[in-house]
Amino acid sequence: MKVSLNWLRELVELPSGVPQLVDLLTLAGVEVEGVETMGVDNPKVVVAQIRESVPHPNADRLSVCQVDDGSGTARQIVCGAKNYKVGDKVPLALPGAVLGPDFTIKVGKLRGVESQGMTCSADELGLPKGEDGLLILPADSKVGAALSELYPGDTVLDLEITPNRADLLSHVGIAREIAALTERNFDGPKTPRKVEAFGTSAVDVEPRECELYTVLEISDVKVGSSPEWLRRKLEAVGLRPINNIVDITNYVMMELGQPLHAFDADKLDGDIRVRMGAEGEEFLALDGKTYKLGLQNVVIADGKRALAIGGVMGGEDSGVTETTRNILLESAHFNAGNIRRTARALGLSSDSSYRFERGVDLAGVMVASQRAAALILEIAGGEVGELSVGHGPELREGFDPAAALHENDEPVFTHTVALRPQRVKALLGTDVSNDRIDAILTRFGLLKADHAWEIPSFRPDLTREIDLIEEIARVVGLDAIPARVQAQFAPASATDRAYDRAMGLRRALVAQGFAEARTLTLIGEGMAGLGFLRDTADDRRRVKNPMNDEQVILRPNLLPGLLQSLRDNLRGGAKSVRLFEVGRVFSAQQPEEAAHLAFVLSGPIAERSWRNGEGSEADLFHLKGVITAVLGEKTIFVADENSALTLALAIDVDGKRVGFAGQLWPKDARALDATAPVLFGEIHLDALTAQAAAGKYREIPRFPATARDIALLAPLDLTHAQIEQTLRGANEPLLAEVELFDVFADPTGVRVPTDKKSLAYSLTYRSPERTLTADEVNVAHARLKERLKTTLAVSLRE
Repeated sequence: MKVSLNWLRELVELPSGVPQLVDLLTLAGVEVEGVETMGVDNPKVVVAQIRESVPHPNADRLSVCQVDDGSGTARQIVCGAKNYKVGDKVPLALPGAVLGPDFTIKVGKLRGVESQGMTCSADELGLPKGEDGLLILPADSKVGAALSELYPGDTVLDLEITPNRADLLSHVGIAREIAALTERNFDGPKTPRKVEAFGTSAVDVEPRECELYTVLEISDVKVGSSPEWLRRKLEAVGLRPINNIVDITNYVMMELGQPLHAFDADKLDGDIRVRMGAEGEEFLALDGKTYKLGLQNVVIADGKRALAIGGVMGGEDSGVTETTRNILLESAHFNAGNIRRTARALGLSSDSSYRFERGVDLAGVMVASQRAAALILEIAGGEVGELSVGHGPELREGFDPAAALHENDEPVFTHTVALRPQRVKALLGTDVSNDRIDAILTRFGLLKADHAWEIPSFRPDLTREIDLIEEIARVVGLDAIPARVQAQFAPASATDRAYDRAMGLRRALVAQGFAEARTLTLIGEGMAGLGFLRDTADDRRRVKNPMNDEQVILRPNLLPGLLQSLRDNLRGGAKSVRLFEVGRVFSAQQPEEAAHLAFVLSGPIAERSWRNGEGSEADLFHLKGVITAVLGEKTIFVADENSALTLALAIDVDGKRVGFAGQLWPKDARALDATAPVLFGEIHLDALTAQAAAGKYREIPRFPATARDIALLAPLDLTHAQIEQTLRGANEPLLAEVELFDVFADPTGVRVPTDKKSLAYSLTYRSPERTLTADEVNVAHARLKERLKTTLAVSLRE
């Protein structure tokens, strides 16, 4: 919601500067989303009159004007606009005027002709954009006067109001809040509100969704343009002036927070009544669109047709125009839930529905009607006729709407909340005197009654003692409450350890070039039915009442969503995609919920360039390297049989099965628009031990290492993991690293038997205590070679 500071200054004394006001509101829970400066606050921009205009001698699209700026001396201006005529009054920026960052007006030459200033458009002055070209000012504007007299400078705040604070959806509400927060006086609107109605009759109100409905007849009005002060206020808060009647209803809504609507009484057929819409009933709204209504929509109607969608928008056929002479002024109260559902169902949102959805003040219905009527009589003339009042079966007990016409402007109190001063001190941790508590709550509009407080109708959010204490805390300020250390040490829980483990895995994957993704918990049947996941329909937990076909199953794995994200990124033009997700998965079997980690990757690990030729694509070995880097050196990969995958692996850590990984078949990768191999993995986090995901840190070696190579012939089915495990299983203290640097097989059997393969390893030896001698390294190397020959069916190539 937008609020004008000029408007607020009429109601309350504001802090000294805009930053101070922004901080005040933000710390009090009213978020300021934007600050906008409007109008003209520049003394060097004045009203000037064009006395003469001739073509520029050196430019076809420019003119040379002589203008009167009130100084008594004509000023020459080179101008490119074409929408003016001699005698028009326009804004003139004098030399020295600053119109923007790095934009200062100076005397200079344009195509050889001197220009002593600049005539301005509305856009150049930060005013609402009108026609192209210069801003043509009213004919009665005083030549030489500062333009700020016509367009006073203003600052507009764009506020985000929480749903429970409907009382802040108006300038009066914001002013009351500021007055309470700054502990200053609050002045309400100064225009008289009371207008005596000719008589009172009843309105037929059928649905309970309309709690109160009033219509005030005003005859013989003169519809025309609004006065400048009214137009200026509406434009400041983003509303377009239409005519004086409509503008007054919008003005009162922005002032008091109560939506109003005016009907052209001569366009109605019979009396107004409030009913529910008919199924398929068509309605032409003020936005020019036709909407189909249903049985759940509240409708304001006459004897033949719908005139308005209650609480949302009026109809084009009954709107006020320049020919209108008699009006019916509506002020009502509708059920918030019904208005919210209607606006969503029709896709029709308005300033009125925005307020009704959050709940307007029932006691403010009559006040707003009277306020608008007084302004209409003042601006548009006319005579007040009959007041019609009706209400549904849900009108609050004890509330007499007709009586409110003759009461003072005192608030209506709806309920009482007890407050213990000692409880305030106990919760805030600081001493707040009883007198200050009374002053704070009184400024918020509450009324003290013994040891309790009566709550005004515009604050339905105050229902408990803690709510009142929160109001006190907002004024006292959280920064005024002394800090105290009252917490006690608590040992880490299983939840803490799980969180730390997940964050460690996230950091490890980010270090490997992955980005974290968040996918939907609900997925469709097609996504859940990926063949390689091996889950069955009985394992899936289904939604009883799904919103659509894409959200019918609680995800049994993370991979379906990640593969869909990979596809979307590839379609978006990404060449290389690396994504991971940490989240919960669900099953109809036990356990019903579990924490998983999944990752997908596809695309080059090195881009093609003049240095590395064709580059290289991520493959299964790259995937294994990523998994090992994330889960630790005790990670073992076991070949898995899965016909749905090109390559399939099971992942073991510390001898325990923790997940799986693999590569999609090319046809499945192409279905994801991937031109490179698509690799993936998923880890069951609950199966990981705390040590498995923890990194180990070693001292940087101080002594040099020595390397020895081993070449061996091994059966084709002997894996590198078995060989590495055999070497490390010897527990040789000097062995630091094992690296496989060559693999060779010869299908012809010429160089290597067909049932064998050649592998070459580099073994690194190092002592943390001294530099090793050649003899020490040779002895350790010999022991490892002998272990390979005796443990595995291999022969050394020496």
